[in-house]
Amino acid sequence: MRAVVITRHGGPEVLEVRDVPEPVGGDGRLVVEVAAAGVNFRDVYEREGAGSYDTPTPLVAGVEGAGVVRAGAGDSPPGARVAWWQAPGSYAEVVALDPAAAVPIPDGVTDEQAAAVLLQGMTAHYLSSDAYAVRPGDWVLVHSAAGGVGLLLTQMVRRAGGRAIATTSGGEKAELARGAGAEEVLGYDEVPERVRAMTGGEGVAAVYDGVGKATFDASLASLRPRGTLVVYGSSSGMPDPVPIPRLNEGSFFVTRPTLHHYAATREELLERAGAVFGMVADGSLSVRIGGRYPLAEARLAHEDLEARRTTGKLLLLPR
Repeated sequence: MRAVVITRHGGPEVLEVRDVPEPVGGDGRLVVEVAAAGVNFRDVYEREGAGSYDTPTPLVAGVEGAGVVRAGAGDSPPGARVAWWQAPGSYAEVVALDPAAAVPIPDGVTDEQAAAVLLQGMTAHYLSSDAYAVRPGDWVLVHSAAGGVGLLLTQMVRRAGGRAIATTSGGEKAELARGAGAEEVLGYDEVPERVRAMTGGEGVAAVYDGVGKATFDASLASLRPRGTLVVYGSSSGMPDPVPIPRLNEGSFFVTRPTLHHYAATREELLERAGAVFGMVADGSLSVRIGGRYPLAEARLAHEDLEARRTTGKLLLLPR
C-alpha cells in the first residue's frame, strides 16, 4: 500500500510517499481502509521532531482519519464506518488501530466530515465546555478563528450563549470568522486595546489561544479580573515562562490543556465525539474543509498549513 513516510526529522521535504507493507488483522486491532486523513499541526511537530513529538524515524505520518473497517475487532465489525484521532500511521491507504480508539460515524455525517471534525471538534468542545466553560453573556477572545479549531470553537461559543471576539489575518478569513458567529474580528496587532474597548474596559472572561508565543502577552492583557487564559497550542512557538506574581495583576488563571486528558476513557471519548457528531448531523455545527490533497501532495498540505494559506481543515485522500 502507499503511505506518507517521515524518513528523517525536518521540513515538509522529508515527507515521502512510499510502498509499505499493508497491516493485517488477527492481532486484536482494527484494520481500516482510510477514506480521509486529517492534517494537523501535531503532524508538523512530529515531522520536525519537536519536544515530546521526537519519534524515531522512519515512521508513517498522521494520527487522525475516517474510513471503513476491513478486519473487525471489538464493537466495530467489517463494513462499519469509524473515525479516530490517535492512530499512528494514518497518512496511508490502510491503517491498523486499537478498537478502543475507534468512534462510530453516525448517519448524517460523511467520512470526510468525520475526518475533518473529530480531533478539532472534540478540542473545541472541551475548550468551551470544560477548560473554560462559556456562560451566557461571556465575552471571550478566540485567536486564529478561521483555522480548523477556531471556526468550530467560535460556533460553540455562540451556541453556549457567549460573545466571541475573533482574531485573523483579515480578508476572507475575517469573513469566515464572522460567519461562524464572531461579533467582531480584529487583527492580531489590535489586541488588547480593541478588546478592552469592546468590553467597557473590563476584559474578556477567557482567551482561547492556539498561537502561543506571538500572542501570549496580549492574551494575558485582554483578561478581566479572574479571567482564564487557555493556551491549547503553540503554532508560533512556546510562550516564555511567566513569573507567578504577574498573575496577581488580575488573579488570572492560565492553563495548558490537552485533549488526551479530556477524552481519557472510552466512555468520555464516545460522549464527547457523540456530542460533536450530533451537532454536525443536525446542522448546528458547520465543518469547513479548506483543502483536499492526494497522498502524493502531503508535502504541499504541510506547506500550506504552516504558511497559513488555508482555512478550516485540510484532508489527505488516499484513494
